[in-house]
Amino acid sequence: MRLFISPPHYLKKEGSSMVEEKKSTYTGQTDARRRATAKYLKETVEDVRIRVPKGQKAVIKAHADKNRESMNQFVIRAINETMERDSGK
Repeated sequence: MRLFISPPHYLKKEGSSMVEEKKSTYTGQTDARRRATAKYLKETVEDVRIRVPKGQKAVIKAHADKNRESMNQFVIRAINETMERDSGK
């Protein structure tokens, strides 16, 4: 028995050769999307800026990468764990 698998939906047959169709007309972020993102961030998160000695950022990034975390996730986890540990004193 022979199994036939049809080509992906984004390929169409034109004559005897397969031609790839354009998948999307997305050309980048729109002004409406930028406004929506800014509104969401304003309502849900706060920024905290930290400064570290030169070279320390790379060390932090390497540690976060080793633990499969973003730098942001690592810093938040480090803060939370330290606060939890300090509150038990």
